Amino acid sequence: MKNMIEEFTEHTYGTWNRQKAWKTPILIKDAEGVYIYDDKGKPYLDFSSQLMCSNLGHKNKAIIEAIIKQAEKLPYVAPAFANESAMAAVEALRSVMPEGLDKFFFSTSGTEANEAALKMVRQSKAPAYKIISRYHSYHGATSAGAAFTGDPRRWFSEQARCTIEGVRFAPDNYCYRCPFALKYPECNVQCARYLDYMIKEEGNVAAMIVEPVVGTNGRIVPPPEYFPILRRICDENEVLLIADEVMSGWFRTGTAFAMEHWDVIPDILTTAKGSTGAYTPVGITASTQSVSDFFEEALFCHGHTYAYHPLAASPIPAAVSEYKKLMDSGLPQKTSKHLQEKLYELAENHECIGDVRGIGHFWALEIVKNRKTKEPFDVKADKLSGKALMTGKIAADSMNNGLYMAAWYDTLVIAPPLIITEEQIDEAIDILDQSLVIGDKEVVSTDMPASRSSEYIK
Repeated sequence: MKNMIEEFTEHTYGTWNRQKAWKTPILIKDAEGVYIYDDKGKPYLDFSSQLMCSNLGHKNKAIIEAIIKQAEKLPYVAPAFANESAMAAVEALRSVMPEGLDKFFFSTSGTEANEAALKMVRQSKAPAYKIISRYHSYHGATSAGAAFTGDPRRWFSEQARCTIEGVRFAPDNYCYRCPFALKYPECNVQCARYLDYMIKEEGNVAAMIVEPVVGTNGRIVPPPEYFPILRRICDENEVLLIADEVMSGWFRTGTAFAMEHWDVIPDILTTAKGSTGAYTPVGITASTQSVSDFFEEALFCHGHTYAYHPLAASPIPAAVSEYKKLMDSGLPQKTSKHLQEKLYELAENHECIGDVRGIGHFWALEIVKNRKTKEPFDVKADKLSGKALMTGKIAADSMNNGLYMAAWYDTLVIAPPLIITEEQIDEAIDILDQSLVIGDKEVVSTDMPASRSSEYIK
């Protein structure tokens, strides 16, 4: 007789997976604080905030109470009506959004938030229509989101012809593997300056979309000059700047939104995940008046059945309040420094760590076979091939030992909830320390130290 998990997986599609691998997922039955619990009661420390979204941890009482209260009052109403839940969410958002980003569209995911941004841009900037993205990026799973995306999942979308035209990809601000083979600061931040050449040569460019700190594809922190240069280039060429803060927003990097680190205001900011602590699905597309004014007369031809969904929007005010209290407590500022120090210590002890980079509670350990040559264990194509990846092996071993950690083809994702304590960080690092030995056994030994590529550019 089939058990419940077998019955479930037989009748569902496992996301981003070969279905033969979607047979024995771990059943999670509970979660609290920074831990999730399986059906046997075994705890796992959540070191990646699930999918970099559970920023406030699990079972936050204030958020849960807000959802219950709204469910009892008005779970749903069509978006043609105003509702008090969405109205309260707008006021809460205005208290944390960078100045000038004060017109909002509510959907139910980061992907949808980026779809809305695409429509805003292409309609308001017509006849210009091209969007510049970057190779190390992820902007969603729909046709538009996948088309914006630089990571290897775009390849499958293109093969299926589920994509849109007019997207071009620019070099990344990836100092550890500079696409121009230069070194900061002698490089003069060529990765940013090249965009002026690219925009002028391409023509018909409507916007550029960026993750201020790259999420899935490496937690890449830009040099301090990067975004001020990019803002100037966009302004000079009449190109809109879209900041995808789906992962980097909501105090993940230490400020409410990562763009605040560089005092740069985008024309459009998209976010989701941490806006509700991941307790309900919400996507938010925020724009400046220069964008919103266009639609005073022009038709805003976009919407969803679940736009401004009252139940989905209900946790936003509570989440904003919880973030403010948490940041005022000083805990995230303290633990982010502790986390950084512990990750640097890991790199000193494990040769498979080629680079340590990040900011706040948003870090990457790039796993390499050879520190001197930076030869990786795996590349993008390996992620899609079905090959067992080194990062996957390390993450699986950590999971067996009680530490949940997301992994990509070349990096481990270190992004714990902002409520994590120093003691809990130490617990996680002790487990990870043991699992990294798996990578060390297959490295080419050198005397090279690990890089700290974000240490000198913040």
